[in-house]
Amino acid sequence: MAERWLEAVGGFSKWRKRFLAYVLGLVSALAFAPVHAIPVLVISFTGLLWLIHPTSSVAPVGAAKRRRLSIFLIGWWFGLGHFMAGLYWISFSFLVDAKAFAWMIPFALGGITGVLAIYSGLAVLLAYMTTLRTMPRILLFAIYWVGFEWIRGWAFTGFPWNLAGTVWTPVDSILQSASVIGVHGLGLLTILIVTLPAVLGVREMSGRSRLAAVGAGLALLAVLWGAGTMRLMNAQSGSVDGVRLRLVQPNIAQKDKWVQTLRARHFQTLLRLSRQPASGAAPTHIIWPETATPLFLSSEPVALSAAASVVPRGGALITGSPRATNNGRRLTGLWNSVHVINDEGRILSTYDKSHLVPFGEYVPFRQYLGFAKVTAGRTDFSPGTGPGDLSIPGLPAARPLICYEAIFPGLSAPVSHAVGAGWLLNLTNDAWFGVSSGPYQHLASTRLRAVEQGMPLVRVANTGVTAVTDAYGRLRVASQLNQKVVLDVDLPEALAAQTVYSRFGDWTALLLGFIIAAMAGIFSLKYRNLASNGF
Repeated sequence: MAERWLEAVGGFSKWRKRFLAYVLGLVSALAFAPVHAIPVLVISFTGLLWLIHPTSSVAPVGAAKRRRLSIFLIGWWFGLGHFMAGLYWISFSFLVDAKAFAWMIPFALGGITGVLAIYSGLAVLLAYMTTLRTMPRILLFAIYWVGFEWIRGWAFTGFPWNLAGTVWTPVDSILQSASVIGVHGLGLLTILIVTLPAVLGVREMSGRSRLAAVGAGLALLAVLWGAGTMRLMNAQSGSVDGVRLRLVQPNIAQKDKWVQTLRARHFQTLLRLSRQPASGAAPTHIIWPETATPLFLSSEPVALSAAASVVPRGGALITGSPRATNNGRRLTGLWNSVHVINDEGRILSTYDKSHLVPFGEYVPFRQYLGFAKVTAGRTDFSPGTGPGDLSIPGLPAARPLICYEAIFPGLSAPVSHAVGAGWLLNLTNDAWFGVSSGPYQHLASTRLRAVEQGMPLVRVANTGVTAVTDAYGRLRVASQLNQKVVLDVDLPEALAAQTVYSRFGDWTALLLGFIIAAMAGIFSLKYRNLASNGF
């Protein structure tokens, strides 16, 4: 049956192949949050590899350059569907001020997904050009796909959103492998597992060998699940003594957030929610989301005093707030910051966001581009000095991650593990995403940081999803989207020992990649005497 499907796909015209690749890419995005239909990856990635079968008529025989271009375009169209379905929520940010920015939606969404699709096109092309053998190609394709995910994480300031490993967030046991190999290593094994069924359609391998290859993928999945299950069976589940966090989700619509006549009301909403009676133990610390205060709290003494009025005695208020400097006539600097405020109204420490969102918080090449950033105000935000731990009275040190900083694995590592962060603090304003998959995808990405570093994650959002995970990435509590709510929670303990990933970072994924590449070499040698018309 699978062989006939492969033959049928091989007979498609080039445009039918590209259209099918686009549809398969669309389908593949269903594996991400909030749907998490992980089995669709088998259909989509198997179909993608069948589309680049060497016997397919993607170009006339002998037209090597045109054939390579056709292969690249199959991968590009797949990527276009993959990223367009996964990132459609980007459009919502341009609708906050629709009159000014709605016209940009097709250019922004099409441009961003079109550029990201280049990575998938190159991964497919390299897999095609490197070998004609079935198993080596599958093994190398997994390396290329995740390798370009890694590049995507830092090239052009980086955008490591919806990495392959994040599809497993509903399965706590499989998620545990990220504590050793990180999200990239987990993604590498994920792509390998879902592409192995592609062998079922080829003829160069015996039926027994093909079934063995698929069985090996299932066995690998079982090993990941079993090892993770054992880790969780021995998991520590304690909380930090004497700490009770109040997480405030004010649910303020983005279109209303910076309206001058509504700012006082927004601030009062934060104060009122913070004073709400506790359902259990009284809170010791209060946390507000990213840019929670619609004013420059550090330069507004009256507002700072009002904020301090809700701080529990001996505790602290942790809040996102814009911070600015001026020369008396105009702004000279603007930062997206986190302040720690004590009950006396003093700002004890501040963290400035270091990894800014292009076009959202600043406009690259502003001198050549004629449009403003999407966020309020004309002044670009400035980046902070870099990642750093945040000192908070009555709490272990925290590693602050503002908004999408939490999707970057490298930014969550504490400065010093000897005296370093005890928990991850992610303040965000996902109101920009509207009612879409965006907030759920954002949460899925941040949960991987907890597993990788072995530290609990506290995430406070303006409109959701506010959540707390333990050091194993397991959700302890989560709010609903677009819900005005206060969550009183304990702070889970960090692991007593560093995870393997926190020690070595992405070197563990790189080692895994070398092992898989060596396996590809072994298979190439094994089949060196076979005819060159294989997969």
